[in-house]
Amino acid sequence: MASSSSSYNVYIPNDVTPTAETKVKLADQILVSPLILGTWAWGEEKQWGWNADLDAKAKEAFDMSISKGINTFDTAEVYGNGESERCIARYKSNQPVAGTENIVIATKFLPLPYKFAYPSSLINALRASLEKLKVECVDLYQIHGPIHLRSIEVVANALAEAVKLGLTKTVGVSNYSTADTIKMYDCLQKHGIQLASNQVEYSLLRRVPETSGLIAACHQRNIAVLGYSPLAMGRLTGKYSKANPPPAGRKFSDVSLDELEPLLESMRSIANSHKVSVSSVALNYVICKGVIPLGGARDGKQAEQNAGALGWRLSNEEIQQLESHPITPNLSLFNRFWQHG
Repeated sequence: MASSSSSYNVYIPNDVTPTAETKVKLADQILVSPLILGTWAWGEEKQWGWNADLDAKAKEAFDMSISKGINTFDTAEVYGNGESERCIARYKSNQPVAGTENIVIATKFLPLPYKFAYPSSLINALRASLEKLKVECVDLYQIHGPIHLRSIEVVANALAEAVKLGLTKTVGVSNYSTADTIKMYDCLQKHGIQLASNQVEYSLLRRVPETSGLIAACHQRNIAVLGYSPLAMGRLTGKYSKANPPPAGRKFSDVSLDELEPLLESMRSIANSHKVSVSSVALNYVICKGVIPLGGARDGKQAEQNAGALGWRLSNEEIQQLESHPITPNLSLFNRFWQHG
């Protein structure tokens, strides 16, 4: 398998080893690393127990990611009520200017039903995010979920307006179904704008975007698929077990720990053979499936483990071994409401 410093459209081909130099091109405009750092935990007190100590550790994660060639950071206006965006601005300001030139920032608009006035609701939210991020233009602006009461066409027109105003380079969606992704793609095409991405939960514990055909449908239209919770909220890091379960409230990828353990045993075996962490195996799997993983990192060590997903590639036999373990997701009402893709 050849390593490459080239850029690839939408996803990394299955005969290419992902490295820090390998980039993926979204909407034929922005170059993102094959692994994106997800920043949901930054600034989030209720879900992740954010405090001053974690702020310092998150900065370590940011710095480590940059040092490992991971140039892309995903945030949202709702993460920590905007604190995640402020964190990125702070951590970026402490980097040498030369180290921040190629940083790519993606953020999201939460289209709550009361946000009814389009395009102004979206444009105002985007301007507020730009102010917190301390940038004039974001690289990727995404609709956070399919919960807007207005039509996809109305939301698409607002996204197009954001592009035309120079407030974002590209636009994407998140948690959209295949049908709604295609509809958004078609609506944006009328403006001459390419839909850059659909961000959905994808991991060894949730393969629905693959088995439903969503990933294939996106790739057919040059839409990148970004996979959030690729570590299943810590379940695929190897640190949790039946004796040491994850903290309560981790909604995504909630599965039986009895089912999880055989999969983790396979992951540990593969991790040992490649001399990487269990987390690295989970993230490399997502890359091998044509998806760009958004791995969270709360400190420098976790960021370094995530970066261990680059520089090698799972074999077809190893992928088959990982997929041979039956997993039954526990789908809550929240997941059904939020996740259409």
